[in-house]
Amino acid sequence: MPAHTTSRRDRLRQATVEEIHVTVRRLLVAQGSAAVTINAVAREMGMSGPALYHYYAGHDELVGAVTAGFFRELAETMEQARDAHADAPIGDRLLSVCRAMRAWAIAHPAEFGWIFASPIAPPNRQQDSVRHQAALRFEQVLLDLTVELWQAQPFPVPDLAGLPASLREQLTAYSATIEGRLPPEAAHVFLTCWIRLYGLLCMEVLHQLDFAYTDLEPVFEECLRDLSTKLSLDYSEPPLTEGRRSS
Repeated sequence: MPAHTTSRRDRLRQATVEEIHVTVRRLLVAQGSAAVTINAVAREMGMSGPALYHYYAGHDELVGAVTAGFFRELAETMEQARDAHADAPIGDRLLSVCRAMRAWAIAHPAEFGWIFASPIAPPNRQQDSVRHQAALRFEQVLLDLTVELWQAQPFPVPDLAGLPASLREQLTAYSATIEGRLPPEAAHVFLTCWIRLYGLLCMEVLHQLDFAYTDLEPVFEECLRDLSTKLSLDYSEPPLTEGRRSS
């Protein structure tokens, strides 16, 4: 009987946690991040603010848990794109993952803005936090593919000695955090590609390029084409969608 009671309690608690996350997401999408407060979430659920503290110690913990959920959702989307092309060349898998990331971001702009609004903690801090672990899973998708590429077909890298001392130190430190899976000079290429990819995606999701573009897919594909060249990969066009077929 005690085991059954505990199990039922756990199920009820999990159901409430899931409802909290759904409520946070609804508030975020409808009203923006400023609307997501402990009292607002509790009010939407018909609870009192103090009652919500039985599930989360405070606003920061709530934000961290919901952010982790968004990271996991994005990572799963990218993993599915990768696994759907498991037998394809590495370049095709990389492109599919990048396109899946963009598709999720433009379909969920509020969630994308939420998870990237604050920086991921450095590797020497909060390594055990739920949010940090979920962010690492997201990072791992592109990192694993890049490492696979580096091991099978090393791409051109800069002369490490020719880089500024500060950059060398930072790249060496980053290489160590990923257990040397990419040497510093290869890590530099990986991070450079990521910065360009993520920077363009942020500008699209935040509508910073609306003054010039109404359709950023060709711009994104041009970015992927350039990154493919940088990584010595063959670029392949994305599959035709209904909209692209009719255009």
